[in-house]
Amino acid sequence: MPDFTVGSAALTPDRVVNGACQFCNSNCRIKVATKLGRVLEIRGEEKDPVQEGNLCVKAPMMTELLYNPLRLTTPLRRASGRKGDPKSRFEPVSWDDALDTIARRWLALRDAGDAKAIANRTSGRLPRGTGSLAGRVFALLGSPNDTDVGPVCNDAGGNALATTFGLGNFTNGYGIDGATGKEDLGASKFFLFFGTNQAETHPVTFAHLLRERKRTGARLVVVDPRSTPTSEFADSWVAPKPHTDFALVLGMLHHIITTDRHDKAFVQKWVLGFEELRAHLVQKGYTPEWAAGITGVPANTIRQLAVDYATARPAALFCNAGISHQLGAFDTYRTLTMLAAVTGNIGVPGGGCNFMHNTWPGGLNLPPLKVTPPERGPALPVGPDTFAESILTGKPYRLKAVMTEGNPLVSSANTSRVREAFSKLDFYVYTGLFMEEAAYYADIILPVCSGLEFEGVYMRRDDRAIRWQEAAVERVGQVRSDTEIWIDLAYALARNDKRRPSSFWTDAFSKTWRDYGKLWDTFVANTPGMGGMTRERLKARAEPLRWPCPTPDHPGVSTLYLDHPSWYQAAESLGHRGKRFLTASGKIEIYTPDLEQRLAPSGHHALPSFYTHPEVTGAHPTIAYDDRYITNPINPHALTHPVRLGVPGSSAVHRRFPLMGMTGRPSVVHFASVTHWTSTGKRLNGVRLVQIHPATARGLGIADGDEVVVESPRGSVTATALLDEGIRTDTIYLPNTFGPAQQVGDLYDDPRYEAANTLIDDHLYDNLSGQQAYKCFACRVSKA
Repeated sequence: MPDFTVGSAALTPDRVVNGACQFCNSNCRIKVATKLGRVLEIRGEEKDPVQEGNLCVKAPMMTELLYNPLRLTTPLRRASGRKGDPKSRFEPVSWDDALDTIARRWLALRDAGDAKAIANRTSGRLPRGTGSLAGRVFALLGSPNDTDVGPVCNDAGGNALATTFGLGNFTNGYGIDGATGKEDLGASKFFLFFGTNQAETHPVTFAHLLRERKRTGARLVVVDPRSTPTSEFADSWVAPKPHTDFALVLGMLHHIITTDRHDKAFVQKWVLGFEELRAHLVQKGYTPEWAAGITGVPANTIRQLAVDYATARPAALFCNAGISHQLGAFDTYRTLTMLAAVTGNIGVPGGGCNFMHNTWPGGLNLPPLKVTPPERGPALPVGPDTFAESILTGKPYRLKAVMTEGNPLVSSANTSRVREAFSKLDFYVYTGLFMEEAAYYADIILPVCSGLEFEGVYMRRDDRAIRWQEAAVERVGQVRSDTEIWIDLAYALARNDKRRPSSFWTDAFSKTWRDYGKLWDTFVANTPGMGGMTRERLKARAEPLRWPCPTPDHPGVSTLYLDHPSWYQAAESLGHRGKRFLTASGKIEIYTPDLEQRLAPSGHHALPSFYTHPEVTGAHPTIAYDDRYITNPINPHALTHPVRLGVPGSSAVHRRFPLMGMTGRPSVVHFASVTHWTSTGKRLNGVRLVQIHPATARGLGIADGDEVVVESPRGSVTATALLDEGIRTDTIYLPNTFGPAQQVGDLYDDPRYEAANTLIDDHLYDNLSGQQAYKCFACRVSKA
């Protein structure tokens, strides 16, 4: 059909703006067409060969965030009501009043010698560099508790990558490598996906891989306890028990090494600790048969998977939250790095450990402070749910003032306990677009920009690629960007601080940084490996630009650790002249005495030994936590509990809760909880559908479409039964991101749901990365 808007005076845009989608790490460019300052339509970037003009269903939903009658548009202050009560009343205040209130409360704690009682928790929705500004405020306050979204997202993968290879980033790139002129990830001959449903979480970059696969004939194997839209495109779907990928990878490693299918030349030249790994695997008996007993995957399948991965060159590993949200996330990811290392699938185009969301920008540097900041003690243990532990028990000390840039009342494990903690928190600041669940616990509420309302760098692609976006429209109401909020808060601290001169704050925060372009220039000038990533260069590109990119004529690095001059130039800019791998030795470090010594106090070891979640069926070796605290060897700014690994498991919990549950994204429609505030999101996917195998459902007297109750030892939630043979009979899948404040669904008679994470045990977490164990909980399902 012809495009009948062509020639329409009313519908011909007077401006087309280059923006970027905020909803996933595909980082699609959006072409935002506007007329008289209003958005007409959103299209994809056709000149980007990875994107090829494509967008998924979510991109147009950015307009529904912008033009939304439920938007927060002015700062608010609690006027009456009990914390957490949806009937709480809030009154508008000026920005100065709101920020002065925050400043006075924080400074009072600092002046009382209790700066560590102040905490901030960022999220992935922020403009890049917001965390650097927040960290600067906290450094000057003297609090160590400025935290990020990593424990809810994918920190464990980055921690493992840094430990083994030297950088904590996704190793390869989508599209053509500017240094070699050749395809990178698209050149792979074998894609092995662990716990990643890219058709729904990264649809546009996954579509690129599928196009390249048609050219190369590459095989795709998906490892996931349930069938997904991703596995529909796979040559093979392997369905282990939840939380047992660790055993599956150990079994693969054992078979590859004991049958001499490893890359001998690469190992001899670049790998430390290979012989120790071989002896460890044999001594522990981590055979495919052993792994089959843990995972429920036949030993022959494990052997064949090992052979296929080891003999296909190059082969690419992809992982996502399915691995990150496990109790043994760090050790599982470490084992996956070993799998790539021993087969020579690292530092090569089409290979790598592509652990998603371990992206860049991470730390963007500001100029050094001109003053000596206060001493900061150790931070709380990594993991956002330690906030609740601190507030409720005072261990290791009590938080009294918290600010968040996300929604902990939906994202945090054991939500009921988190709700109790926030109801008892002395002072809470919520920043966001809508009155989400957490907002009703707030003392101050700050309204923020949506992704169409500011200029700068917002989301990023998994392969360390970023793109510049322009502001498409005027801002709604009095909203401010997150970077502006932190700069303005620093000036509020300056005018309210009675102990320090105002220059203590103002010298550290240039007012010019309120212009994001000037702030970005500062980051470029102060951050290693970033010298070529100027805003002018970013604005001129249809494609995003990858870090590291040390000079204006450098193409940006696609394949980390590639034996190529462009990589060595980048490595030198990061302070590692002449090194291929950025470890202390310059090689891949599977085992070294130093690494063993560093990890041992935490209960972990350089050579991982199997354990799993205590609520996995089968009474497998599991974990026990000490009450004491030590310095976290992977995140040394923070404390952690030492653990004992391999303690005997028990099946007692499964006498009452016989199934294993997993949480995850509802569908391609949703990204975190924000899309639940759009009409499209709730119209397409406003009912929470719990995936159950028909045989399991029959035994429980449940029919397709029945309302059901899902219970765990922590609590219960409701959902609608979706009978599907594409899931293990001992497992259910419960979508997360639904919450009781999401009133947009009322338009469609959608139920209001308690958060899925009500069912998760917050005491069970990876004590190195802080990852929460969302991917297994003992449960039972009954007809409502």
